[in-house]
Amino acid sequence: MYPYARLMKEILNARRAPQLGLFDTHVSQHICWPWDIDPWMELNNGRTLTLYDLGRVPLGIRTGLAATVQRMGWGMAIAGNSTRYRKRVTAFQRFEMRSRCIGWDARFIYIDQTMWRDGDCSSQMLARSAVTSRQGIVPPDRVMAAMGQNVESPALPDWVQGWIDADAGRIWPPAR
Repeated sequence: MYPYARLMKEILNARRAPQLGLFDTHVSQHICWPWDIDPWMELNNGRTLTLYDLGRVPLGIRTGLAATVQRMGWGMAIAGNSTRYRKRVTAFQRFEMRSRCIGWDARFIYIDQTMWRDGDCSSQMLARSAVTSRQGIVPPDRVMAAMGQNVESPALPDWVQGWIDADAGRIWPPAR
């Protein structure tokens, strides 16, 4: 089941926290609960992606993106991701999550998220996020203007651009 109670806690905390700049990092603390683990007694890879929502949603609140999306009648969606898993997180272990926007291109906003335990990075996810309307994807420049932000995206890091380029060469739709 989706962690709605945990999400509500993060939303309430974000509403009470100071605003963040577009490229600032949202930091949150979490616990790996028994319902988050897989048969190998560690944080399930799919649950990791769900838990990363608990960092992106508050980041959107604290930067003002969520309020703009709501005011404009838009939506938000994840349009792709790439995740690295490097260190185990087991039941009842505490971990810190860091979430930040690293820039955008003509269609998508790119978010870097990491989980840390005892000073070591356990996983990292690059998320490609889209703001959507009934007409389709809303260009990030239009989103920034609606937020009152007159700012251009910094150059995306080479590793991000490499992922974008590799994904653009991926056949879609996939063969049956």
